Amino acid sequence: MRFAIQFVAAGALLAGATAAFSQNSALPVPQQVLQFSASASTEVAQDWLQLTLASTHEGSDAGAVQAQLRQDLEGAQALLRRQAQPGQLEWRSGAFAITPRYGKDGKISGWQGRAELLLQGRDFGRITGTAAQVPGMVIRQIGFALSPQARTEAESQVQAQAVARFQAKAQELSRSFGFTGYSLREVQVNSHESSPGPQPRMWAMAAKAAPMDDAPLPVEAGKAQVEVSVSGSVQMH
Repeated sequence: MRFAIQFVAAGALLAGATAAFSQNSALPVPQQVLQFSASASTEVAQDWLQLTLASTHEGSDAGAVQAQLRQDLEGAQALLRRQAQPGQLEWRSGAFAITPRYGKDGKISGWQGRAELLLQGRDFGRITGTAAQVPGMVIRQIGFALSPQARTEAESQVQAQAVARFQAKAQELSRSFGFTGYSLREVQVNSHESSPGPQPRMWAMAAKAAPMDDAPLPVEAGKAQVEVSVSGSVQMH
């Protein structure tokens, strides 16, 4: 597991106080305050598949288009309810829209509709295999991420590294400026997940596309980078 630690040290942060109402209301000026940050990151294998199924229909009657979409959704949902398993294959409804199609004269010449279902989970084979069996729908998009559990574990490990480095740097800088220790004034901890690889793959398939093979679609996940940064200020003494 690779860690990248970065530190940025700034000079002493001095703030003056203004006498708003009287000389007695003047605030003390902070002394020997040091502001800096530390961050740690690690790469983790993506273990969460996100897949979008889509059904598209068009016709001269909006009601007929809606009925076709509803039929596809009902058939797909019946299959997904049987295959669903918490954490392994989860699903929910996605976008649903019916929009007019205009002719050259500017008048409505027909209607086109689209319905989506979103599948996600850790069991890649189960998800892609089930998606291939869904009647009336095709795969529109596939993407990868970290599962909530994997992200939490990575953040916990990297956070411990970042906090330890922040504390060590605070002590080191305090001694460099001739002080023996420090006290913590304020601190912020932030986390971020990014995927340096390519964007999610998309397929633009028409409603008349050939039926998909029932075999699971071969997929390969990449890696995500989880970073935790600790920033704040300390008072040297």
